[in-house]
Amino acid sequence: MTRPLTLLFALLVMLASLVPFYWLINTSLKTGAELSSGSLYPGSPSLRNYLEVLQDEDFLTALGNSLVVGVVTTTLALLLASLAAYALARLKLPRKGTILGLVLSVTTFPVIAIAAPMFKIWSDIGLYDTLAGLIIPKLTFALPMAIFVLTSFFREIPFELEESALIDGASPFTAFRKVILPLAVPGIATTAILVFISVWNEFLLAVTLTSTPEARTVPVAIAYFSGTSDFDHPIGTISAASVLVTLPLLVLVLVFQKRIVAGLTAGAIKG
Repeated sequence: MTRPLTLLFALLVMLASLVPFYWLINTSLKTGAELSSGSLYPGSPSLRNYLEVLQDEDFLTALGNSLVVGVVTTTLALLLASLAAYALARLKLPRKGTILGLVLSVTTFPVIAIAAPMFKIWSDIGLYDTLAGLIIPKLTFALPMAIFVLTSFFREIPFELEESALIDGASPFTAFRKVILPLAVPGIATTAILVFISVWNEFLLAVTLTSTPEARTVPVAIAYFSGTSDFDHPIGTISAASVLVTLPLLVLVLVFQKRIVAGLTAGAIKG
């Protein structure tokens, strides 16, 4: 494929990806009868939907819950995954490939298959409708991806640097903390972004394991949006809330896109 055709194809893919987001913004700026007009742009753009969303206490609570769950889950995932990835990438362990494969196999289980049993267990032990009850299962599904990405990054760090530290008397943990971790900061940042985005967007567990606004995360709160009356269709406020939730992630991905791609392809090419 020639370069012009490649650029054209990339442009078409980009436009196809941006159209839904544009339509979301377009809808969020409409009010009243315009919401059902289907026009390509709002005739009288209004920020009323955004003001209504920002004045909704349940939405603000859900936003705070999402931040807490996202930050805590990401922090724990990085802490545990960095130790596991170091062992898989740097230490002499038997069947490391098998171990990594078993770790990644966790991601093959559909979330829907464990949602109902987890609902029952969480209800029995008191974790239902709590932030801790969301963090634990989200961490379970975030860890395999974090371990995989960090293992790829740790493998790229020259072994000679670690060996020099060991020769100078450092323990394996000291070498990990003072040599490997500082060099792996780009990989850790990439992993943090990927984990945070996946946790932030997760819906099924969040809707299954919560029942009140005090524990709901943003995706669930948006799903429960209702109009000001029984005859009001809240598509405008839902669109505005979706834009507010998506924009920070979009900016994050655009700023760190090179690191994200590097994290996903690290170790794929050797030379």
